Amino acid sequence: MNLYPLGLWLAGRRVLVVGGGTVATRRVPALLDAGADVLLVSPELTPALHGLVTAGRLAWRPRRFEPTDLDEVWLVQVAVDDPVAAAEVSAAAEPRRVFCVRADDRTEATAWTPAVTRHGPVTVAVLGGGDPQRAVRVRDAIGQRLADGSIPIGEPVSPVPTTGPAPMGQVILVGAGPGDPELITVKGRRLLAEADVVVADRLVPGLLLDELPARVELIDAAKIPYGPAAAQEEINRILVDRARTGATVVRLKGGDPYVFGRGGEELLACVDAGVPVSVVPGVTSSIAAPAVAGIPVTHRGVAHEFTVVSGHLPPGHRLSLVDWSALARLRGTLVVLMGLKNLPVIAEALLAGGRGAGTPVAVVQEATTGAQRGLTSTLSAVAEDVATAGLRPPAVVVVGDVVNALRLDAS
Repeated sequence: MNLYPLGLWLAGRRVLVVGGGTVATRRVPALLDAGADVLLVSPELTPALHGLVTAGRLAWRPRRFEPTDLDEVWLVQVAVDDPVAAAEVSAAAEPRRVFCVRADDRTEATAWTPAVTRHGPVTVAVLGGGDPQRAVRVRDAIGQRLADGSIPIGEPVSPVPTTGPAPMGQVILVGAGPGDPELITVKGRRLLAEADVVVADRLVPGLLLDELPARVELIDAAKIPYGPAAAQEEINRILVDRARTGATVVRLKGGDPYVFGRGGEELLACVDAGVPVSVVPGVTSSIAAPAVAGIPVTHRGVAHEFTVVSGHLPPGHRLSLVDWSALARLRGTLVVLMGLKNLPVIAEALLAGGRGAGTPVAVVQEATTGAQRGLTSTLSAVAEDVATAGLRPPAVVVVGDVVNALRLDAS
């Protein structure tokens, strides 16, 4: 059987995904990146998918599939391992002339998803004639040549130094960056491609997970702010247990592993268990979010320092280690991560500590992604402005004159 390869323009068109498990977690980000209007039908969701629902990125019907779910649908992806349930979706899609991708049995599908690699504006999709491993091998070979510049896609690219395969039986804490999948480091991306097991948080760029080979065990350790979270002890146990089987385990964390990412706790757990562990730093949103919003965290004549602080606990909380009154007296830039929920009391604490009511403040939501939003305000008004604009986590708050620094330079 010969397949007809085709690129689908899904922007604004409804795509149905049946199932809310690991396969759906891998597939949904690429659909969202293509601009599809994604409808998810499943009684339960992974934390990562639930986070996308909470963020308003897709619609969710918390129940089993019904044929009416296919109304106005252009494409359906069946991401369940129950062949009876999958066949029900196929049977309903056929008379409606809706192409159906099936994760459980490609021979019963009317469309296949290729093995995909993305490099800037270039997307390479490989179909392996029914052999997914063949498709992955070809995809990876092409991807490597794109990465090292032997297949140029624009200006000449300097070759990326390569090393031998990563040793087995180890844990690597990899910072995935602030949201744009291209902001992971070259080393981080290479190690991700060599992983046997990937343990990923919700804030990890979804397109990185979509490119994982089928052989890779993907464990969703998503932590949704102020919602369901995998216990840190369980994450530590998984890292140690998988590494002890001889696997190369990549712990993929949003931003940088050591910036409020509990990377230190995970490293210590591995050290205590005698498991080899290393760290690949990542681009932290504390710097990247202001940068993509046009805000330098330091600027000559404006700010000679910047402080990064966690706002997950409100000022005055008995467990908080932050001296908000001291921060209010600083003249430099203050960057607050995980502080949107507590922004009203944080602003009050800074005002009470002596920071001026007119101090410029910027808030950047989902920085470096296609869903990026933001606003600028003042310390006295920012909490109300954020509520009015409907900004939601994850978001970075920047306090200080650097918010207007480049604007002032331009004038």
